[in-house]
Amino acid sequence: MPRMTRKEKPLIYIFCEGESEQAYAKFLQYEFHDKAAIKIPAKTGLFETAENKFSKDAGYRDNAEVTDEIWFFFDVEQADNEKLEKRRKIIKSLRGLRRKPNIRVRLLMTTACIEYWLMLHYKKLRPPIVTPEDKKRMLEQVKQKVPLYKKGDYDSTAQIAKNYRTAIANGQWTLDSLQGEIPCMEDTEERNLWLCRCGKTFTTVQEAIVFLKSLSSK
Repeated sequence: MPRMTRKEKPLIYIFCEGESEQAYAKFLQYEFHDKAAIKIPAKTGLFETAENKFSKDAGYRDNAEVTDEIWFFFDVEQADNEKLEKRRKIIKSLRGLRRKPNIRVRLLMTTACIEYWLMLHYKKLRPPIVTPEDKKRMLEQVKQKVPLYKKGDYDSTAQIAKNYRTAIANGQWTLDSLQGEIPCMEDTEERNLWLCRCGKTFTTVQEAIVFLKSLSSK
């Protein structure tokens, strides 16, 4: 099959851990439709899902040469540390699906639960989020702001996501708070591995939104 010709807008695939991330990704798809062609797989799944899609699904495989970025949108849990090496290898493989330049892979990470990222749409906070009780408290804080919020619900998630400009500033604040500990502030493999292992409260989702905002409308 002939390769697709490059479109004017960058082509981005977003792989989501759960339905809540998927709902937020759909908001980004709508909000920035004039800047990027964002594709969201119908089913949730992260690194292994992307690997399978681009190796076995012709719809993905034939688009590899014109895919600009692949994003993984997920919660960082200490229990996932044993998966980091396998994930690193998958990322390397996905980057190499397109040569000169490689496909850009971004990790949209938030400590423990997406509700922490959602709360950053309203205020600065960096509480420890480790236990199920910590996650429940974060969920309750979100519901105080948007009583109809529930996991995976698009309408309530979009209501929150409209405040993404505040979340960009507050999300960057979470990373800036780690200066002096973090290896570097730039989006590198070294930094991201450190973040996955650090046990600190943070998010990097804002970096992807800053990128979308930087694109010229076509």
